[in-house]
Amino acid sequence: MANGALSGDGTELAIRKQLIQNHLVEAIVILPRNMFYSTDISVTLWMLNNNKKARTVEQNGKTVKYRNREKEVLFIDLRQWGEPFEKKYIQFPPEQIQQIAQNFHNWQREGHEKSYHNEAEYCYSATIDEIEAKGWSLVPSKYIEFLNRDEQIDFDTKMKQMQGEIRDLLQQEEISTQELKFLFEKLGYKT
Repeated sequence: MANGALSGDGTELAIRKQLIQNHLVEAIVILPRNMFYSTDISVTLWMLNNNKKARTVEQNGKTVKYRNREKEVLFIDLRQWGEPFEKKYIQFPPEQIQQIAQNFHNWQREGHEKSYHNEAEYCYSATIDEIEAKGWSLVPSKYIEFLNRDEQIDFDTKMKQMQGEIRDLLQQEEISTQELKFLFEKLGYKT
């Protein structure tokens, strides 16, 4: 779906609230731009599940124990993931697909306290109470922590570095101007 459906008001809000309250939204996954031939915008996958209750099932000859996730929604932000494909598109390599799937399955299953962890700039498991407190918004960035990389910048050092670079550029410009004037004079055109 388009990203606007994550936080729109009116009818969209009523539908979103009903989906959440009925325990149907399993996960919201935001994808990188340029993943599809038909659009270059980032789109969102809504993973809906009609049975988020605890249960045990047989899958590929293995017993899988799912935990109750009715009061939770998993948010995953993959906008910085992927690799170039056909020059202008993005695709997920197999190892990233495996990592994403494993993280999702770890979150769903019993023992998730040991195998799943909220991770800054990647994923967050929100409770329905948290979602309600944020006006039933399903925008991943309202839940997933983003790091402020600017906090680690020494602005004084950075400004002195930029000042030196600008001084060098201005000196180079002055030399180029003098050389240009000399060439014009040599050709008989005094400036």
